[in-house]
Amino acid sequence: MQRLSQTRRAGRRISDMNHLAAPHFDWPLLIAAYLLAFYGVFAITIANYNPTLGAERSLQQLVMDANNGRLQLMWVGVSVIAVFIIMAFKYDTIGQLWPMIYIVDVLLLLLVLGTAKINNVSGWFQFLDRTFQPSELAKIALIVTLSKALTRHADKAIPNFRYFVYICIHFGIPALLIAAQPDIGTLMVFCVIFAVLLFMSGFELRWLFLMGGLAVAAVLPVIVYLASTNNFRWLRLVAFINPDSDPTGTSFQITNSKVTIGSGGLYGKGAWAEGTLTHLNYVPENHTDFIFSVVGETLGFVGALVLLALYAFLIFRMLLLAYYTHDRFGRLIIVGVTAMLLFHVYQNIGMCIGVMPITGIPLPFISYGGTNLVVNMAGIALVLNVTQNKSSVDLTQKQSE
Repeated sequence: MQRLSQTRRAGRRISDMNHLAAPHFDWPLLIAAYLLAFYGVFAITIANYNPTLGAERSLQQLVMDANNGRLQLMWVGVSVIAVFIIMAFKYDTIGQLWPMIYIVDVLLLLLVLGTAKINNVSGWFQFLDRTFQPSELAKIALIVTLSKALTRHADKAIPNFRYFVYICIHFGIPALLIAAQPDIGTLMVFCVIFAVLLFMSGFELRWLFLMGGLAVAAVLPVIVYLASTNNFRWLRLVAFINPDSDPTGTSFQITNSKVTIGSGGLYGKGAWAEGTLTHLNYVPENHTDFIFSVVGETLGFVGALVLLALYAFLIFRMLLLAYYTHDRFGRLIIVGVTAMLLFHVYQNIGMCIGVMPITGIPLPFISYGGTNLVVNMAGIALVLNVTQNKSSVDLTQKQSE
């Protein structure tokens, strides 16, 4: 009886693996992404809740009364359209359009440098009372165009130094434009995507070490200059090392965020409780980059754990889908999206609890921001596109391994 049960479980595992290897629309991934998006609408509504209006209202009324919560819900709806548009074209067709995608991406990053600065960054186009951040779109563009560039040769090894230089230039042009804004957070995400895709594409370690050495040589003088002049951005970056040294200055947000999260305890103070640090705006801009402090205080450790569990499922699911995708271009797309989202989560939550520097990187699907939400959903849509349109050659090669 026990052997029969084990045989059945083994049969179910084989069936699941065959399903993941076959072309399919991965509903669990899409559902997890939208659960996170609605969790974000809820968290933003909590951050913008006005206690004077009272909590004796439906959740729908609470969301509609919170301006940012209402707008975020609207962007969730817009993201559905973005998913449908991306799913309308096969990912290999999108890959063939990479020169156009790359040129448009570079032009947008170039044009945005002439816009008015917001928080000392020239990174947004202003349309009436709304903004559009092209550097967010550039992350997806980099994943698609670099993945295509890394599959130009049949073998995984880099063929020559000329190709190595080509890949560096491919990454370097948009990266330098983002650095010129300057948007250090997005530049960090760019570097992570670049390094992960190079590693997964089969670049030899000697090329990676060479690239790392060149990057250090280029960045070191800048770091020395910023540190020697006590530049504000440098002070913000290193504030997490010793936040108690300047608790009311550069360490203000980190210190207050840690206090806010710690005050939530196991179950939190409640979403609509009066007098919370969240509603007293103890952490400025807590509906954007520091949204995790809202979750930690009002929903407690349990609420934060639910959020982390959703992220863990999303990341693990994409890694699983990448493993069962044999097409190199498709696999690199999935890995690139996974790297982007994983680093965002790690950096943002680490920033909120004081173990990573403040960089302005939003929490995926949760932080307020239409561009970021739509881009994240576009990344999920690209993954879904790969899983749905995997070729029969892909399956044949994978089964022969």
